[in-house]
Amino acid sequence: MRQAKCSSWEQQRLQVANVWATRRSERRTDSSERGTDRMEKRRLGTAGPEVSIVGLGCNNFGMRLDEGKTREVVHAALDAGITHFDTAESYGGGRSEEFLGKALGSRRGDVVLATKFLARPTGEPYRPGLLRRRIMEGCEISLRRLGTNYIDLYYQHHPDPEAPIEEALAALNELVEVGKVVHIACSNFSVQQIDESAAISAKEHSAGFAACQIHWNLLNRDVEAKIVPAIRRNGMGIVPYFPLASGLLTGKYRQGQEYPEGSRLATTPHFAAVATKENFEYIGKLTEFAEDRGHSLLELAFAWLASQDGVASVIAGATKPGQVAANVLAGAWQLSAEDLKHIPRRE
Repeated sequence: MRQAKCSSWEQQRLQVANVWATRRSERRTDSSERGTDRMEKRRLGTAGPEVSIVGLGCNNFGMRLDEGKTREVVHAALDAGITHFDTAESYGGGRSEEFLGKALGSRRGDVVLATKFLARPTGEPYRPGLLRRRIMEGCEISLRRLGTNYIDLYYQHHPDPEAPIEEALAALNELVEVGKVVHIACSNFSVQQIDESAAISAKEHSAGFAACQIHWNLLNRDVEAKIVPAIRRNGMGIVPYFPLASGLLTGKYRQGQEYPEGSRLATTPHFAAVATKENFEYIGKLTEFAEDRGHSLLELAFAWLASQDGVASVIAGATKPGQVAANVLAGAWQLSAEDLKHIPRRE
């Protein structure tokens, strides 16, 4: 049984390598690029790092995956050409960072390592300097857990409801100046906060947010009205999270049927809120669209996001090497202008 699983994973890995080698040979004219199985990389915004078009979300590490299973997933991602690894101080109570750092080991320098600092304690009255202290403390904690002396991409996970953005930007700029952080980024910011942060960085000639993470997928498109345009006009890269809508866009869930044992919707009721009748009806149309073109619903979910202007990397979690392979393969599908024009819309 164990040997069969390894064989299946090896077949998936080879399929991924062949697809990306074909895609790159079609796109590149430089002979030195031909034949590589590395996936496409994109610049994160106008001044951020280059990241693989498919990134690995590490929120399962330390929660659903132990250290050994984490290592398997991370090594599968590295072997598939993923260079963008996204974790957070809060994931798995800190174990995500610890497990990820150990799994990367000597290959740390081959990747763009992103993490996010925790917010100030709930209920703590704000005083000037408290947010700065939290950022500095969070950075040291993450560096120690990850086993590294620098963070490639350091996010403000959530905006502080009381502290001025200037305080966060000043603290993050300090970390850049001393070399503990290379690039800074934000997550879950409003239009006003995105615009304000960019204006402050420009005025102070200090480090600015290179990217913004947003909840964006085929079932959640509200951000397209104002948030996405704000990120684009300020030169930030877009990093969508929950691209598969907590698994609903993988095709493994069926309306009226019990959720698969151990799946996210089965184990975490909070995420099951997306499993509405309306969503399942729309998923049916998306599935038909993808299958008519020889692809899966999961592949459409990734390809659609990757086709959006400003999207540099689509991050998704995985609990098995096979899921990593599926995500990477999905990122290789390039939707044509005609495809994008005819993707079903909600009625």
